Amino acid sequence: MAARGRWILRVVALSVILIASAVIWYTNAFLTESFTESTRGRAEVRLALYTGNILTELQRTSVVPLLLARDPSLSGSLMAGDFSMTSQKLISAQAEIGAASIQLLDIDGRTVAATDRNKIGINLGQKPQFVDALRAKDTIFTVAARESGGYDFTYSRAVQVDGKTVGVILVSAELSKFERGWGGFADAVAVTDSSGIVILATEPRWRGKPLEEALALRPAQTAIGRAVRATFDWANSPPDAYVKGEAVMRNEARVPFRGWRIVSFTTFDSIRERVNAVLSLEIMGFALLLAAAFWFLSRQARNETAVFRRESAELRQLNARLQREIAEREKVQKDLAVAEQTLAQSSKLAALGEMSAAVSHELNQPLAAMKTYLAGARLLLQRRRAEEALSSFQRIDDLIERMGAITRQLKSYARKGGEAFEPIDVRASVSSALSMMEPTLRSGKVRITHTLPRGPVMVMADRIRLEQVLINLLRNAVDATKDVAEPQVEILLTAGETATLSVRDNGHGITELDNLFEPFYTTKKPGDGVGLGLAISSGIVNDLGGRLTARNAPGGGAVFEVQLPILQDRTRAAE
Repeated sequence: MAARGRWILRVVALSVILIASAVIWYTNAFLTESFTESTRGRAEVRLALYTGNILTELQRTSVVPLLLARDPSLSGSLMAGDFSMTSQKLISAQAEIGAASIQLLDIDGRTVAATDRNKIGINLGQKPQFVDALRAKDTIFTVAARESGGYDFTYSRAVQVDGKTVGVILVSAELSKFERGWGGFADAVAVTDSSGIVILATEPRWRGKPLEEALALRPAQTAIGRAVRATFDWANSPPDAYVKGEAVMRNEARVPFRGWRIVSFTTFDSIRERVNAVLSLEIMGFALLLAAAFWFLSRQARNETAVFRRESAELRQLNARLQREIAEREKVQKDLAVAEQTLAQSSKLAALGEMSAAVSHELNQPLAAMKTYLAGARLLLQRRRAEEALSSFQRIDDLIERMGAITRQLKSYARKGGEAFEPIDVRASVSSALSMMEPTLRSGKVRITHTLPRGPVMVMADRIRLEQVLINLLRNAVDATKDVAEPQVEILLTAGETATLSVRDNGHGITELDNLFEPFYTTKKPGDGVGLGLAISSGIVNDLGGRLTARNAPGGGAVFEVQLPILQDRTRAAE
């Protein structure tokens, strides 16, 4: 027995380790996916915000060249060649608009006025923003690379006087400020033009390169970095990309301007921290459980050692007296019998607990109906309507008889039997179940529609158990329609090769069909149900030789079908 106990404890410890590994693996996969989706959602929201900021800045800057080109003071200075106050006017306009820079060029492309006075005198006659502005009548947008790095985003427009072009006004959009702002909310952000070249980026090395080529730029990894990356690849789903050798999540959105796209890269650090926090708690819990198991093992070993010592001392004394040895053996046999009785009693208590849960669930509906009838009888007696009150008491008596029948039938959950089977008209069972549910249906204002054949639909079944199945299905349908404005329950009985009874509601439907008939599985709030109704109903239908199925209705709601063998004339004669 001692060796068997040690083996049992070892199996339990191994089982705990295997269960812990499975739970930790599943928790890591589930939480990683969940947190990744939430992080991806936040990143997509930020991309929408960034896109709006870029468009707002571009649209605000695009109207500036048109306004300045129509300014009489600027066109007058170009005609007169007097630019003493022009730069100051451009500086004032820049302060009001918030543009990066403003330049005024004469017809030869020379800068005659600018917000940055260091640019005055520079000739831009060969630049595309000047050449394209002279050729077009509208405002021209140009993206040009700077020698110092980065890009200038310029709106240019020709300044005309009496239909004659006298100069060009250049207004640069301040898009570089977004790069600094993005760095505080995301790990990396890049904006590409229609050809895929990076024109804005939080990483300066990316500008001017195709995005995939820019992502390939990363420092050589150290041994620790390679180990971390290998661990990440093993414990997580494959990342979208790597930035600086670190796995990142990639999110991309379209900027509705000249085919631009914006891409953000977010690290998994925050996700791993949240997942690791939960995994740490789980590992700690399993570690404590294993520690308790090992402590129990060591305690049992000490107890066994003490027992062996006592037995050794007793054996030295029993060598001289054979009768004491026989007495000790009898004592061991008695202890074994007590242990067997204790084990049997534990099994009985476990069965009693399961039976109590079933009884509590099955008697809940009759008790609720009795409470309603008692309240109605009390009100009738107060109004001196004794005969109607007697009718309520008769219903209560019927319910008490039904509760007694239910308690007797609950024995079938532990021992199957068919002695109560008899030919039953399913239509009568439907009517009885509706009568049983009448108080609940009336209080819930549920519209009941039932379609029954004119002729009898006979099956071989237990009347009480079949009615209990129908009551469970009706109760679940009523509970499913609590949050519906116009609750409806449809009952359809058809007879063919089998008797098929369908109960359909217009509620929220079924979310987990696989676990629907598992014991103690329920979607109701605590106190509203224990999750035994459908499990018991499925067992009853199986005992009757039928099948209970469930599915979601195409128009919404759920449909439960009970299929039972039809009792044919030949079958009835055989019975």
